[in-house]
Amino acid sequence: MSKKLGGKENMYFLSTRGNNEKITASQAIIKGLSTDKGLYVPSSFKNLSEELKNLVDLDYKQLAYVILKEFLTDYSEEELKYCIESAYDEKFDTEKIAPISKVGDDYILELYHGPTCAFKDMALTIMPYLLKTAIEKNNLQEEVVILTATSGDTGKAALEGFSDVDKIKIVVFFPENGVSAIQKLQMKTTKGLNTCVVGINGNFDDAQTGVKNIFADEDFNKELKEKGYILSSANSINMGRLLPQVVYYFYAYLQLVKENEISLGDKVNFVVPTGNFGNILAGYFAKQMGLPVNKFVCASNDNNVLYDFFTTGVYNKNRELKLTTSPSMDILISSNLERLLFEISGRDAEKVNELINNLNTKGVYEIDQNMKDNLSSFYGGYATEEVVKDTIKEVFDKYGYLLDTHTAVAYSCYEKYVEDTKDLTKTVIVSTASPYKFSKDVLNSISSVDDSLDDFEIIDKLSDVSNTKIPGPIKTLKDLEIRHNITCEKDELKSEIIKFLGK
Repeated sequence: MSKKLGGKENMYFLSTRGNNEKITASQAIIKGLSTDKGLYVPSSFKNLSEELKNLVDLDYKQLAYVILKEFLTDYSEEELKYCIESAYDEKFDTEKIAPISKVGDDYILELYHGPTCAFKDMALTIMPYLLKTAIEKNNLQEEVVILTATSGDTGKAALEGFSDVDKIKIVVFFPENGVSAIQKLQMKTTKGLNTCVVGINGNFDDAQTGVKNIFADEDFNKELKEKGYILSSANSINMGRLLPQVVYYFYAYLQLVKENEISLGDKVNFVVPTGNFGNILAGYFAKQMGLPVNKFVCASNDNNVLYDFFTTGVYNKNRELKLTTSPSMDILISSNLERLLFEISGRDAEKVNELINNLNTKGVYEIDQNMKDNLSSFYGGYATEEVVKDTIKEVFDKYGYLLDTHTAVAYSCYEKYVEDTKDLTKTVIVSTASPYKFSKDVLNSISSVDDSLDDFEIIDKLSDVSNTKIPGPIKTLKDLEIRHNITCEKDELKSEIIKFLGK
């Protein structure tokens, strides 16, 4: 039998809402959400600050093993290496997996070199292997049904990762009018007999709330179990999604050390375009593990609920959701913020329950002064639609570098941060998607768009105007067959699941 990972004490996972459940990593990955509706968090964080000097020359896969073995302690060395090797291979168009480009004096961490051209690939290429291994480890007899709400990118990345994986089915719900044309086409052309894609007449928060309610519906879950199914999630509420994202924060830092841009031990800033708060939370986890981070700039678009939270300590979802050119951030309920509340409250589950209850009943909560003081690692910023458009043009004209709309939000928030704080710490801007996923809005920022052009003609024009290469997965989209064409109302999610499983 293969040797288990980790140190003397195995890691376990507990709920942010304090039901005293202590489960293994593989069990947390299967379940996704705790039975008390809380989110799982690691029992502790291993401090790797003294080991950083030994990690500088590791490639992405080697580093992923070093980081993930500290969390996934019930996976054997052989199992974990199998998952990592299977994920980070030729599916990515660069051996570096997550390269850094220097743009002016700043650094852009490109997380869009995977099969769906978005940062979600960084975790959703490995999660199917982690889950498949977990199913085998726990001798699970039921088939796992992955249930996912997406604001655009998670959906396709999850569908791609789980397509035709044995003992797993996947159902993805997305807002029919709340994603880009390319995002929608990527999902609707997905292959795999175990995949189901449904557009809902509503926004992302409707989709996410519907999915959460299904997880919490005991009768429905019992009905599914009787039919041989259990539910899990591929959203960042699942530890199998969140933990692999910790790796690229370490990798970005170590690349800067290796390239002599910083010295080992120097602090850096990370600027993260943020919707559901999973990506930036993974960075916070990296800091908890000893990564030298000065500040996380949480960048929002016009849906600036997180900006208000970091500025005032008040989280208020009672506002209209705006559809923007950065649709993956069009979110008013940032699920992963609950995990941050747990940490900044001193892991006080009672306090977390009180805050989440206020959010669910009144749509608003305010954290106390002690929790506000514990937010010193964060700075909130937001960018309007006009600023996003201007930023894409400014960066392209000045540096010849093409930003997507989400990364432009981050870039402009960073400019405001420097203006506001005069902080000149070396900074990494986290780039979450290829500009070609949002080609119409990107082209409209640097040139003009002829309304008679179709989506693929726009992509070709963007390539010509910017002198950049169209990513392979997007270039081949126009030749793919539409396989999913279902839409439903926001209260019909359960019936669509039943229809799919009844096939």
